[in-house]
Amino acid sequence: MALTNFISTVWSETLLSQMDKKYIAVANCNREFEGDIKGRGDRVKICGVGDINVFDYTKNVDFDTAAQELSDSVKTLMIDQAKAFNFQIDDVDRAQSNPKLMDAAVKNAAAALANTADAYIFSLCDRAGSNIADTATVENILSLIIDARTKLLENNVCDPGEIVVEVSPAVGALILKNKINVANTDTALETGCIGTVAGCKVFISNNIVTSGNVHKCLARSKRAIAFAEQLSEMDAYRPEKRFADAVKGLHLYGAEVIYPSEMVRLDLTVAA
Repeated sequence: MALTNFISTVWSETLLSQMDKKYIAVANCNREFEGDIKGRGDRVKICGVGDINVFDYTKNVDFDTAAQELSDSVKTLMIDQAKAFNFQIDDVDRAQSNPKLMDAAVKNAAAALANTADAYIFSLCDRAGSNIADTATVENILSLIIDARTKLLENNVCDPGEIVVEVSPAVGALILKNKINVANTDTALETGCIGTVAGCKVFISNNIVTSGNVHKCLARSKRAIAFAEQLSEMDAYRPEKRFADAVKGLHLYGAEVIYPSEMVRLDLTVAA
């Protein structure tokens, strides 16, 4: 890619598209609040309303009570994460290599940014509304996941079909050894999904927080955590003291646990 062919908007969209393909934790978040993020420190206001009362209706009879006044709640999603990349490809290397070298470099940058954002999402695991702690074995791993699902249903998760479970590779191995039916499509494998347990999609990520032999896995609804991002800068340039093409970019994002009651942390001890 010559610098004369660099169109910032197109390459920004390419990078974001590649990141979407790599996301696991982020892909399981609510992203409807993404908008015009311009800089680190920006705030996204997230409004919610309380529960709606339901009552019996009788034909041609006035309601017994006035219209319910809803209490609203507002949470602030801070765009407090700013991650950058800056790489160059020497003119000699570019001339002697595949012309798609720069494309490959951008894809690698996307993978690195996605990996970092996923790790940030999983770092919020301690904000879960409840947790289950136990030693995980091949024999009991499915029961532990079902227990977490049950907790979420008891907390009135709106859509049970939207519950996801995210586990470490070690915990994922226990699930696979239990001989569940695993997904075998290319799409499922690319996104880290290995199948379902009790209707919940199970994802494996190397970014799950661990402390010693304890793996802090998550079971959550897709609205439990809100995520917003913006690739605010994407520039190509020629380094002053090099014969090379260089590209730098700035990725801004933030996340907030909006519904802690819809997130269960599974503190699973796995034998070394």
